[in-house]
Amino acid sequence: MEKWFVSAKRADFQEIGRKFGIDAVTARLIRNRDVVGDEAVREYLYGSRKDLYAPQLMKDCRKTAEILKEKIAEKKKIRVIGDYDIDGVNATCILYKGLIRCGAEADVEIPDRMKDGYGLNKNLIQYAYEEGIDTILTCDNGIAAVDEIAEAKRLGMTVLITDHHELQERIPAADAIVNPKQPECTYPYKSLCGAAVAYKLMICLYELCGIPVEETDAFIEFAAIATVGDVMDLTGENRILVKEGLKMINQTSNRGLKALIRANGLEDAQISSYHIGFVLGPCINASGRLDTAKRALELLLAEDDAVAEDLAHTLKELNDERKDMTQQGVAQAIELIEEGVLKEDKVLVVYLPDCHESLAGIIAGRIRERYHKPVFVLTDAADSLKGSGRSIETYNMFAEMSKCAELFTKFGGHPMAAGLSLPRENMEAFHKKINENSVLTEDDFIPKVTIDVPMPISYITERLVEELGLLEPFGKGNTKPLFAEKSLNILSARILGKNRNVIKLQVLGAAGTVMEAMYFGDVERFQEYLREKFGHTETEKLFQGRENAVTLSLAYYPGINEFRGNRTLQIVIQSYQ
Repeated sequence: MEKWFVSAKRADFQEIGRKFGIDAVTARLIRNRDVVGDEAVREYLYGSRKDLYAPQLMKDCRKTAEILKEKIAEKKKIRVIGDYDIDGVNATCILYKGLIRCGAEADVEIPDRMKDGYGLNKNLIQYAYEEGIDTILTCDNGIAAVDEIAEAKRLGMTVLITDHHELQERIPAADAIVNPKQPECTYPYKSLCGAAVAYKLMICLYELCGIPVEETDAFIEFAAIATVGDVMDLTGENRILVKEGLKMINQTSNRGLKALIRANGLEDAQISSYHIGFVLGPCINASGRLDTAKRALELLLAEDDAVAEDLAHTLKELNDERKDMTQQGVAQAIELIEEGVLKEDKVLVVYLPDCHESLAGIIAGRIRERYHKPVFVLTDAADSLKGSGRSIETYNMFAEMSKCAELFTKFGGHPMAAGLSLPRENMEAFHKKINENSVLTEDDFIPKVTIDVPMPISYITERLVEELGLLEPFGKGNTKPLFAEKSLNILSARILGKNRNVIKLQVLGAAGTVMEAMYFGDVERFQEYLREKFGHTETEKLFQGRENAVTLSLAYYPGINEFRGNRTLQIVIQSYQ
């Protein structure tokens, strides 16, 4: 089971609440997200486009725009080279649309995941040269392409980089580099995604080309989609971009986005960061995983409704296929772990020879969630094995891989995720060494749940629920708040949904408040827990709506259920004990 901890960050919550006209509970939630000081709180609650930083603060942003303006005036051919994920596709869209608006002779190229791999390669450079390209403009890649950019420069091309990834020891000899992570860059916010960096560049270019800068506002929705889809921290400027972008997406004029929203049955929904992260975003990513990311780009650039509809349905079908393939891969991985000796390992190394290599990371993430252990999923590639890893908070995956770097042909990543290639004959050595080196303890394998506020359900009001909306959008770096009440009496339980994958409870709090509670997690595991804890008879009584002895402590998020014009308070259960 999970361990619960209560966040204990201190501040004068009553005073913050009084100053900003919010509940003390909301003030505590803001402090828990390390938002400190009046100006930071104001921006967190009410930040808007006017709070975004000037792009000229970003190193080489104006210089890059000046070079592009010159190339446009000289009618030189410019090629945007992006990436095949959601960030790369949206960044490519922003740069291409912006360049065309400024009168450029521009086209785009997105690498093929299987054939080209990530980012620039020498084949893409050679093709560009043979096709008479004068200037290569990268987005969401390029900062690590030292040799490739050296080749482009040898061939006489101009190379401009826009990227957001960490710098490595060697820096490419590009004509200009726009990346807020450069040590000498004075831009105050360092966590932008590639599409947001592209948006900033287009502000500079429009300004130089005499085009109203307000027109670049149209790019904010693409930057927002990329920020959420690339799992960037929803803090500071990112939070503003996503908040503003969601407003635009909900009334978008982009034919492709409208078609994708319709294809997923969301035309009547209020699109949130959840829908981008778990519905729309995966459709955009699916094209780069199973087909070509150019389809997703075509969707965002579509000028014809019928074309947009066709592309949206294709992406939806690809994502459905991706989900089925992922489910099969997860099932195979669980079978291997449960039926073999892998379950005893501290670090799980799972070999799925037939798994599509683009799905290895997703499957690793699902297995990590189930076992709360670091996971590597390896699969067959052309002449070696490829793999992806997903980690837990107490295990620095990249640092641990560095200890057995001699086993890999190629590897990279960060503490929570990594990618690798290795010769087939090194698989067992990798499995053995990565486990021998591990100092993880049994305590590390117990998931930790941080409760923001221990709060009885009797405190929940419609006003508080609506006020919590000020904290959105939720995501990495700005997680959805978690409340908890101990020892609630569970009056009744029903299993709902055509797949019987939802449980609806009626709960009684200590103060006598009765409320509905919804649980969207693992229904079978929930029932097993009740039987182990309270016995078969009491569990049966619960599901029959009879008086029973079941009590649970619940970690929850409050909400309002609207049904046929009636609004009732409810909680959505995130964890139980």
